[in-house]
Amino acid sequence: MEFSWAPAKLHPRPASLLRVRYEEIEHTADVGIRAYGQSSDELFANAAEGMFSLIADLRSVKPVGEIEIRLQAEDRPTLFLRWLSELLYIHETQRLLFSSFDARIVETSLEGRARGEAIDKGRHELKLVIKAVTRHGLTVDPERGIAEVIFDI
Repeated sequence: MEFSWAPAKLHPRPASLLRVRYEEIEHTADVGIRAYGQSSDELFANAAEGMFSLIADLRSVKPVGEIEIRLQAEDRPTLFLRWLSELLYIHETQRLLFSSFDARIVETSLEGRARGEAIDKGRHELKLVIKAVTRHGLTVDPERGIAEVIFDI
C-alpha cells in the first residue's frame, strides 16, 4: 500500500456521473451506503464519494490536493474494503477530506486517486465520525453495478 499527496489535477465529470452514484441505506446501529457504477472503476469511486458524503458536506470540499493509493488484495470485496479503509485511515491520520475520486481496477489490484483538502473547521461541517469499514453485509457486484457497505460509527 502506498499513498502520496500532491496538488490536484482537475478532471471534468463525465455525463455518466450525473445520475445517482450512491445512496444512504438504513441499518439498525450503524450507517451504510449503496453505490452504483457501470464498471468496477466507477463503482469503487462512487462508493468512496458516498462514504465521504456521510462525513461532510462535499460541496464545501475543494479538490486542491491529491493523493494516490495503490492496493492489492486476494479478491474484489477485500480490495473494495481495503480501498475505503485506506481512505478513512488517511482522513483520520492526515486530517483530510476528499470530494472527488478515480479508481482503476485490474483483477485484484487498484490504483486510485482522491482529491480534496485539509479539514478547515471554519468551512467544513463534519457530520459523522466513521470508525471502521465493516465486512458485515458487504456486497460488491460489478456485473449488476452495485455495492453495499456498512460503516461502524
